[in-house]
Amino acid sequence: MSESWNKRTQAVHGGIRRSQYKEVSEAIYLTQGFVYDTAEQAEARFIETGPDEFIYARYGNPTVSMFEQRIAALEGGEDAFATASGMAAVNGALVSMLNAGDHVVSAKALFGSCLYILESILTRFGVEVTFVDGTDLEQWKAALRPDTKAVFFESMSNPTLEVIDIAAVSELAHAVGAIVVVDNVFSTPVFSRAIEQGADVVVYSATKHIDGQGRALGGVIIGTKDFIRGTVEPYLKHTGGALSPFNAWIMLKGLETIALRVNAQAETATALAEALEGHPALERTLFPGLKSHAQNALVQEQLGGKGGTVLSLDIKGGKEAAFAFLNALTIPVISNNLGDAKSIATHPATTTHQRLSQEQRDELGITPGLIRLSVGLEDAGDLLEDIKKALDASQA
Repeated sequence: MSESWNKRTQAVHGGIRRSQYKEVSEAIYLTQGFVYDTAEQAEARFIETGPDEFIYARYGNPTVSMFEQRIAALEGGEDAFATASGMAAVNGALVSMLNAGDHVVSAKALFGSCLYILESILTRFGVEVTFVDGTDLEQWKAALRPDTKAVFFESMSNPTLEVIDIAAVSELAHAVGAIVVVDNVFSTPVFSRAIEQGADVVVYSATKHIDGQGRALGGVIIGTKDFIRGTVEPYLKHTGGALSPFNAWIMLKGLETIALRVNAQAETATALAEALEGHPALERTLFPGLKSHAQNALVQEQLGGKGGTVLSLDIKGGKEAAFAFLNALTIPVISNNLGDAKSIATHPATTTHQRLSQEQRDELGITPGLIRLSVGLEDAGDLLEDIKKALDASQA
């Protein structure tokens, strides 16, 4: 594998390890344990494992290792640890490094489960968490302290699609010695340069664009070798958040086509956002690729001008109109995933963010009429026609 390969080549060939049979498609090593030739070899392996030596599937597995190496190369990190889900990755990245008395600064615009970890779990064990408006650098400056251990944010927030300046926040965080942890799901491994821009740790829900076809759960933490093997691995291998070999194989297959899929989805999402902006049934059309988006200039710099694969539509008439819109759709399915080959429509206020208080939803702009639309691989014209009909139905 060459470090000079671009992302599309890394996504196909990164991390390959072939058996003696020289298979083309990556092998699935569906085993929980491994055999040693001698008792002495078993003893030695428990002291230190080599790159092709494994002990137990909870600690590591050849198929899982291929996925870890490939996604690390794709993201520009030194190493990675694959997890059972995206939330296992968020939890593992944060909990593995934090102790009672530590201070964390986080953007407040977060997925509901991420907010639960920061707001309820970490604080339960004595970690102090300060929440800020992630787009306001002055709030980051005010919140960061000499004892701040970590900062956490979604590079593109769910579901209101705010874009946070990774380079600027990382510079501020590093000035006080804090570790920068970025949930990069909406930015995707295709458009992301988060580590290059200053992030120390990147987490993904592989369930989303990496699989990309709604088949399996998975997550991954990417960072330096010291952080992944010295901090993350000891925590996760003992607490059991490992990715299964079969799911790792699915993620490997997903990475082979991720650039083709995500670029096509982003192109369609842009076309839909531009066509729908200003529609009479909409209060707002939220899409980072639109010139009207508050952080569009940052999108040009941070994501190469790519607005991502998700747009949010704030429908006039609140929840009743939003439900009428959802029920009138014939192509997008109603579900709560994203990054899928199928377009997916979600009502965050009653599903993914329903555990937030009304005050929190109001503060984050998650209105009763807001619909998150994850754009799939369908024809853009078909999607636009279907969405327009559903918008008409929402106002009937």
